[in-house]
Amino acid sequence: MPGPSPAAPDGPLPLVVVPGMLCDASLWSDVGFPDGHPVHHVALTDPSVGELADTVLSATTGPFVLAGLSLGAIVGFEVLRRAPGRVAGLCLVSTNAGAPRPEQYAAWRAWDELAGDGRFDAVVEQTLPGMFAQAPAPVRLAERYRRMARAVGPRAARAQLAAQATRRDAFPALRTVRCPTAVVCGTRDALCPPGFHRAIADAVPGARLHELPGTGHLLPWERPDALTSVLGDLMATVQAAHHRPARAG
Repeated sequence: MPGPSPAAPDGPLPLVVVPGMLCDASLWSDVGFPDGHPVHHVALTDPSVGELADTVLSATTGPFVLAGLSLGAIVGFEVLRRAPGRVAGLCLVSTNAGAPRPEQYAAWRAWDELAGDGRFDAVVEQTLPGMFAQAPAPVRLAERYRRMARAVGPRAARAQLAAQATRRDAFPALRTVRCPTAVVCGTRDALCPPGFHRAIADAVPGARLHELPGTGHLLPWERPDALTSVLGDLMATVQAAHHRPARAG
């Protein structure tokens, strides 16, 4: 059984944000984070989900709210396994809680070989079609994705591909969650369709599911307004719960 949760800090709880594969902190640049809350960005540079979870846990002390997209949320699932008492709230975006499928392992191996052979741009182009609601993606968004992926670079990308292969079924961990949780998806996410998110919301007691019509995988760029609203509501709920006086008796 997990131990008691760490005491809540006197000030605003921190928000730890974790991007997806081939993404960096610029993924969140259009999102308005709630005022007053410290924001910690975690880069995905370790070759296993366990190591990435430890990096998240070292980003701050005490309880925090975790927002993760795709691989970032998958890292969050491992954080829940390792330190459930520190997670005060969850925002799970464009993700999949299931174990990897054979075709995913095959794709990750192929992309790792391309990156290792100096053909990282081919990896970027092959992943691009799944990022947005429209295919082909609007030029502005496509170029923005290319810039972000190239900034991540082949070395970190290969670590992320290795980390993907260490994933496991997260549903047992999700069923133990007792903190406020928002699950956010786009109805046109080809990589992680709405059904994945309904299953996550069904597994987490009290989770709120937000399906954004006509939105794809990188919804922080396509619908930053909606994600801003979800995060604001979640942080307010979590903060109020952590500063509610304990009941006597």
